[in-house]
Amino acid sequence: MRLVIFDIDGTLTQTMKADGECFMRSLVEVCGFSDVHTDFSGCKYSTDSGVFHEIYESRTGRTPSPNEISRFRQHFLGLLAQTSSEAPFEAVSGASRLLSRLTESAGHRVALATGAWRESACLKMASAGLCYDHYPAASSDDAMERESIIRLSIQRATERFGKFDSVVYVGDGIWDACACRSLGIPFIGIATTHPAARLAAEGAACVFSDFTDTELFLRRLHEVTSVA
Repeated sequence: MRLVIFDIDGTLTQTMKADGECFMRSLVEVCGFSDVHTDFSGCKYSTDSGVFHEIYESRTGRTPSPNEISRFRQHFLGLLAQTSSEAPFEAVSGASRLLSRLTESAGHRVALATGAWRESACLKMASAGLCYDHYPAASSDDAMERESIIRLSIQRATERFGKFDSVVYVGDGIWDACACRSLGIPFIGIATTHPAARLAAEGAACVFSDFTDTELFLRRLHEVTSVA
């Protein structure tokens, strides 16, 4: 039995741009933080909770209170909902078909591990015609560190399905590659956020532009997990 863990933004849903814009707007409109650098890849934790904490602490010299975190999250979620109502988010090409094939397969199980907060992940997937709650999942609600989120996703999948012979993670970010390298998990890259060559240089076993060629992806998935 193979466990295939998917990131969401930029991997299953084409939401990186909208997500970043709504996050930046929320920093201004809720916290009054302007001129924030839009490249979050240099943050210690490349997750919603981690990025928010780091920016808040750098601007105020203290950690945000639970109420301040809640206010920011709800405003951010409202902006995402407004954006999706104006134009529904799109799934990465072939994502829905691939998830169906894996779910129906006797040899695979699917889980999610996202740096987004759970509510925003649910909203984005639903807008793109996918369902977050169909799968064992872990999110930025559970931890700021991406490695911890992935470990918890594996734990929840194991509790639901039993032990796995192998685990592979599918994501679009350099931060995904780094987390997988740290955990010793094979990584398959989706080149929507970073160039394929960059993901390969960071250790991706293989890189796809999307999931359009389902059969090729499944063949490479089998090769990657067999080697692992």
